[in-house]
Amino acid sequence: MQLRRNSARNPLALGMTLALALGMLVGGQTVLAAGPATVGLGTAASYAILAGTPSISSTGATKVHGNIGIHPASAVTGFPPGTASGTIHLADAAALKAKSDLAIAYEDAAGRPSSATHAALGGLTLAAGVYTAGGATLDLTGTLTLDAEHNPDAVWIFTATSDLVTASSSNVKIINGGQACNVFWQVTSSATLGSGSTMRGTIMALTSITIAAGVTVEGRALARNGKVTMIADKISVPTCVRGGGSGGASSNAGATTPPTDALATTSPSGRSLSLLILFVAVLSTALLLAVLAPSRRARRR
Repeated sequence: MQLRRNSARNPLALGMTLALALGMLVGGQTVLAAGPATVGLGTAASYAILAGTPSISSTGATKVHGNIGIHPASAVTGFPPGTASGTIHLADAAALKAKSDLAIAYEDAAGRPSSATHAALGGLTLAAGVYTAGGATLDLTGTLTLDAEHNPDAVWIFTATSDLVTASSSNVKIINGGQACNVFWQVTSSATLGSGSTMRGTIMALTSITIAAGVTVEGRALARNGKVTMIADKISVPTCVRGGGSGGASSNAGATTPPTDALATTSPSGRSLSLLILFVAVLSTALLLAVLAPSRRARRR
């Protein structure tokens, strides 16, 4: 009741209150929708490398941050000189459970309805969504930019009924607060990562994963049935912060990015402009009411 009386007596105060609230919205950071839900990996989440058969092999000083597992085969070679921060599971119960959870995650990702079709990923900037290769090879030459639009829970899922091939020195870059733990690559055939490339996200391949020399993977290389091969690479299970912070994801916000994919929602700057226009309109209305109020009171007398 008190607020209603004050508003009636002083329309300028009401207008200024509304304008102030809108101003806070304009000044604050715009947060956009995350898009699809994440893919649950179960116990496979702790594994940097998973394989089926015949082996997991490494040449040179590969560094693996996370567990390594293989099932039903039991051959893991190249460690040392390669190093692993976690446990190496050879055809044991833990590896079997991780492979089972991987199969569930793989089918989940494969069954997601797609947002758009992109086979050639180089030069694109994509908002959160599900993207399919449309029956072609999922190919990356150059840089793919994933724009989280200031939402740390933004999720990207890439699906291919064929294979995944990244060129030498290619790069998956995440900007505006996104996290590598929320990027998934579901590949019906095999995945091949070119030398010196940088991959972010979890690769779930039905067959094999081949990682050439000097590749950095902030994510996981998980092969359901085939082998995983490495040459002096670095594979790290990504950290993940739900609902806040970038949690170790790469952010190159200062870099120039190509035009955003058409499916990306309205940019933060565009929404801020709309709110600014509304702010000016409300403030103008409040000032007009303040000018008219004395004349209305005079007529009542």
